Amino acid sequence: MPQQKVLCEHRVGYAMSSEVYTSVKVGEYSEGYVKVQGYWIFFKSFGEPKKGSILCLHGGPGGTHDGSISMAKLSEDGYRVVLYDQLGCGKSDQPQNQALYTVERYVEEVEGVRTGLGLGRMHLYGHSWGGSLDVAYAVKYSSNLQSLYTSSGSSSTPLCVEEMWRLRSELPRAIQDPLDRYEAEGDYANDEYLRAVDEVYKRHLCRLDPWPPAIKSMVEQKRRGFPGFVYKLMWGPNEFISVGTIRYWDVTEQLHRISVPTLITNGRYDEVTPKCGEVLHRGIKDSKFVIFEKSSHSPRLEEPEKYFDTYREFLESIS
Repeated sequence: MPQQKVLCEHRVGYAMSSEVYTSVKVGEYSEGYVKVQGYWIFFKSFGEPKKGSILCLHGGPGGTHDGSISMAKLSEDGYRVVLYDQLGCGKSDQPQNQALYTVERYVEEVEGVRTGLGLGRMHLYGHSWGGSLDVAYAVKYSSNLQSLYTSSGSSSTPLCVEEMWRLRSELPRAIQDPLDRYEAEGDYANDEYLRAVDEVYKRHLCRLDPWPPAIKSMVEQKRRGFPGFVYKLMWGPNEFISVGTIRYWDVTEQLHRISVPTLITNGRYDEVTPKCGEVLHRGIKDSKFVIFEKSSHSPRLEEPEKYFDTYREFLESIS
């Protein structure tokens, strides 16, 4: 398939060149790679920026753009919607240098994707880990944004973990006991342990029954990979055990630096609890905070119509 090569310049703390390889359009989107800080980052781009561009940050750490693919529907409203795989994820380069996998470097990666793809002052969206990464980006690069949407994100890993353990303490003993037992043994792959984790996920990850394919696939992939390189390095062996590089990350005291219209949402039963959203709401001036009452951590799937209507209304209110 023929390719178009576009050369451009961008700055990520210092001057450097970036190359963008974009394949010809397939259906209603284009896909390709943009070089950021010496590594190839895979992206998909939907629609034209008649109303602006939305850059979407996926969850994890260690997920892929596939988890956010439904955000592409906003291209029908006149936005260019760009999704990409973060370094170490999906189709992007996967170097094994552990020093690369920090919040600070991922912030610069977001900036590199923005400049490399010519997104200008953009709308930034992130869910879960992506919702924390977009907060970190906005703290440093608020002037590059038109708006910020953090969906089930947090400004503090310690708070996030504290709240997860509070939810865990409220579980029935029949679920808590195997979690405690096998964690004490370090046996995170035990079938009984994994069944208990599934029960937690049914309450606080996705409350749909049966799970939609996207959630089922994600959980199965975690089991097969147990867990992926990036997730284990940055977070830990599972949601409850945060011993990775972001375990002390906290930008709560810097939230006042965010000076763009901001939407914050949580599910009522979210594993990243509404308390995390409340902290963001208090710290970001004039932000809007919405709770999806029938959702946990996946309101984009659990209450899709309300989820997208909420974002559309927010975008229209600032246009």
